[in-house]
Amino acid sequence: MAAKSAAVQIEVEGPEGARSVRLSSPGRLLYPDVGLTKKDLAEYVVAVGPALVRALGDRPVSLERFPEGVDGERFYSKNPPRGVPAYARSVTVTYPSGRSHPQLVVDEVATAVWAVQMNTLTFHPWPVRSGNADNPDELRLDLDPQPGRDYDDAVRAALKLRDLLKELGLTGYAKSSGNRGVHVFVPITPDHEFLDVRHAAIGIGRELERRDPDRVTMAWWKEERGERVFVDFNQCTRDRTMAGAYSPRPLPHAPVSTPLTWDELPEVDPRTLTVRTVPQLLADRGDPWEDLHSAPGDIAPALALWQDDLDRGLGELPFPPDYPKMPGEPKRARPSVSRADTEGIADRDWYADPARWDGDQPK
Repeated sequence: MAAKSAAVQIEVEGPEGARSVRLSSPGRLLYPDVGLTKKDLAEYVVAVGPALVRALGDRPVSLERFPEGVDGERFYSKNPPRGVPAYARSVTVTYPSGRSHPQLVVDEVATAVWAVQMNTLTFHPWPVRSGNADNPDELRLDLDPQPGRDYDDAVRAALKLRDLLKELGLTGYAKSSGNRGVHVFVPITPDHEFLDVRHAAIGIGRELERRDPDRVTMAWWKEERGERVFVDFNQCTRDRTMAGAYSPRPLPHAPVSTPLTWDELPEVDPRTLTVRTVPQLLADRGDPWEDLHSAPGDIAPALALWQDDLDRGLGELPFPPDYPKMPGEPKRARPSVSRADTEGIADRDWYADPARWDGDQPK
């Protein structure tokens, strides 16, 4: 870690004029391998500010924070951290447990810079708007290459997914995950609650798997996925979030989860999309996601896929580990675990133990 440096003020333009955001320890190394400091990250946020806020704005946001930099301990701030500026607002959201509390809303660049002051690297926006926190306006799918597969395999799956979405009257927007995967966001009309959107995602994912079974899987348990690309349907579940567009990711080379055109997607090397390079890319060709919500689609055709699968005898899939047992959900234990191994252990207790499950991790 660099020696402690004197605080600086970052001037940020916003909808109500310029704001000055205090940045303490600006020389703190957040990405030591590439020499990126807290001040560098704040300047990155200012450089991509309008596009970043367009992706985050009017949404509850969780902050993934690294007080000692990317090599140190991380934690997630769901409640707004202490010291949140007076101009920032929050919105109350409800969690799977049924409890509710406020989360930060990033409506202007100054709020995002303040989040960097709090050592935030990645912003995780909910797929809802602040005025309707129970009905998503985005269906999100994470195409996650398993060991033996790579970014090119995720791209291949994403291109097939794009075509399937078109058949369903939906439009997909792609971005790099910041690692080897691809994220596809689908703007939808906010007419359905989370469970319906999750079921639509499962219907889409199962159809994609049928079209490319050797390369695509919907298997929740890692031991069943093989060398395929996993379609993470649980990213559409309440309180599951993905890295927002233009968010840095916590890897040593400071990658950014970057919106890409469909033509760019197969051509780009995602390792080149970093805090140092993305501002110029954005300045040169604009934001491919600028019109993301111009024509939201209806998930009814995707829900029809879900219903067709129910009629075929395919049922519910596992939920994330912090969920209560859900109607129709299969047993919460890895397929390789015998009945004797789980006898006397409550399903939820078994599934919630991080040492025992191979399912969803924050992305």
